[in-house]
Formats: sequence, C-alpha cells, structure tokens
Amino acid sequence: MNTFVAGAISGFLATVPMTAAMLGMHRWLPGDDRTRLPPEEITTAAGQAAGRGRWVVEEDERIGWTLASHFGYGAASGALYAPLAKKIPLPRVLGGIVFALGVWAVSYLGWVPATGLMPPATQDTGRRNTLMIASHVVWGAATALLVDRLDRRSGISRR
Repeated sequence: MNTFVAGAISGFLATVPMTAAMLGMHRWLPGDDRTRLPPEEITTAAGQAAGRGRWVVEEDERIGWTLASHFGYGAASGALYAPLAKKIPLPRVLGGIVFALGVWAVSYLGWVPATGLMPPATQDTGRRNTLMIASHVVWGAATALLVDRLDRRSGISRR
C-alpha cells in the first residue's frame, strides 16, 4: 500500500477516537467553556468567508460540513505523517503524539488565526486548550498505531 494512502486512511480512522475524546471532554467543561468546538468554529468561519457574509445552513448540514472537514483534515495530516514516521527518532506512538502536537501548534497558533478563521489558542481558556491538546494526543497515538499496522500488513518496514 502506498505510504500516503496508508497515512490518509490511518489519519481518517484516528479521527474517530479523537472526536469521541473531544466530545466526551467537552461535556465536562464548565458552562462558559462549553461553546462550539474549534472544528465547528473553523468550518462555520470558512463557510461565512466563502459566502462573503452570514453562512446560513441548517444545523444538520453544518454538522455534516464540520465532520467532513474534520475527518478530511485528519486524513490529510495522516498522509503527511506516514512518510515522516520513519524519520522521527522516537518510539512509534511517541512520534505520532509529537507530530500531532505539531499539527495542533501549526493549526491553532499558525494558519487558523493567520487566515482569520479563529483567534489563536493563546486567547482561549486553559481548559479548552487542554481538551484540544489531549484530543490531538489521542489522534497522534491512534494514527501512529494504524500506520504501523497497515505498514506491517503491506510489508513496509518503518524500523
């Protein structure tokens, strides 16, 4: 199996436990912090930017767009991770977690605020940042394990 394809499949599938962790932790946040999660904020802001104004969609459609973009970003990030995995000089899962923390930093401190889709993570609460970082840790560990599993099935050696 192609390394990028294995990574994309792994990143897509790893978005399932990531999303479950994110939603589970979100329920435990105090009321002030229990606002829309970043994937929904980003998708809504992107929809508004594309429509040059208020993005008017039904809630189920907004959720569909949010899930599509969230899982798509997970797949794209996984495709980037897979070829790098063998170059990260760390144990598999730890390497996946470090990569995922990099994805979080590049996204929530970099391109997302740079595009105006959302303020930087430094302006969010510690609890919400902890939730998002923990969710990315789940994604990174799961992606690393899945890439490794697909590689072993395909006979690709990582180390």
